[in-house]
Amino acid sequence: MQITDIKVRKLFDEGPMKAVVSVTFDGQLAVHDIKVIYARERFFIVMPSRKNPDESYRDIVHPINAQFRGMVESAVITAYEAALSELESEASPVPESV
Repeated sequence: MQITDIKVRKLFDEGPMKAVVSVTFDGQLAVHDIKVIYARERFFIVMPSRKNPDESYRDIVHPINAQFRGMVESAVITAYEAALSELESEASPVPESV
């Protein structure tokens, strides 16, 4: 299974949640609402989940093994960093020619 697209949907400045991302696999399956979190001095992802009646959360979708999770996490964090860089470059003023 290959990642064929990653869209950074929202970026956040405040708090540990830094982005919400959608990932497409093999051009045929999209997983929405993957969260990019920064905590304990590192970035990681949290898969989409729902709240149970007992107030706990359960993943709706998740990788089955650590190798695949690592691949998804690495690709999502790279896409987040690229989106952040793009946003920062857009915010930088362009010097005017004299």
